[in-house]
Amino acid sequence: MIDLKGKTILVTGGSRGIGEAIVRAVAAAGAKVLLHYGKSRAAAEAVQASIGQAACQLLQADLGETAAAEALWRAASAATPRIDVLINNAGIFEPAPVDAPMHDWHHAWSRVMQVNLYAPADLSKLAIAHFRAHGGGKIINVASRAAHRGDAPDQWPYAASKGALVAMTKTIARGYARDNVLAFTIAPGFTDTEMAYTGLDDAGIKRILAEIPLGTMASAEECGALAAFLCTDNVRHLTGATFDINGASYVR
Repeated sequence: MIDLKGKTILVTGGSRGIGEAIVRAVAAAGAKVLLHYGKSRAAAEAVQASIGQAACQLLQADLGETAAAEALWRAASAATPRIDVLINNAGIFEPAPVDAPMHDWHHAWSRVMQVNLYAPADLSKLAIAHFRAHGGGKIINVASRAAHRGDAPDQWPYAASKGALVAMTKTIARGYARDNVLAFTIAPGFTDTEMAYTGLDDAGIKRILAEIPLGTMASAEECGALAAFLCTDNVRHLTGATFDINGASYVR
């Protein structure tokens, strides 16, 4: 039984997919959730309505903007006296074909790195200062199988951003454990969410499923359950670890 009563958890990208599953899992365990969303206000409001406004507060920010992460943290800090866990889940992918014009190539890299790496880094920096002042806390970064095995030929920025996110998590874990700041990475493979099917036809889906020994994509709920477990106070010595959820499609 996971008990998160009394904890406040900030989840980025919490209106859909894995983020929504994380929000629902931690709320079901008793946590108060600060649900960040970018553009999907209607989806965020639907999640909030099903959980209850007392347990779920909405915060909007476009993490593609360089100052947005700091503004989001200020809003989150103003909403509650203490944040116990930061979950950096928000992420995007944008194709960057190797034969693309250099301007388009640079734009894709900049956009993906801003959302997937720079915003989580800014939020983690601010969270560490907050945690040090409040006796500790946890950071959970949602990376990807691509961090370890790479990705499609036109997804260099996505794979690079997720690989860097894993390295950042390890660095936080090693550097701030003495301050009771713990850090974990969740690295899903293909997960049964709307994002996973973007740009795929039936043949593409069959190809993906064929390389997963379990024969199915992971569910968002599996990721949510793991995140809720990592939010507890029972896993201190797991700090720095990366948890793969990919059906043995990539085993390290």
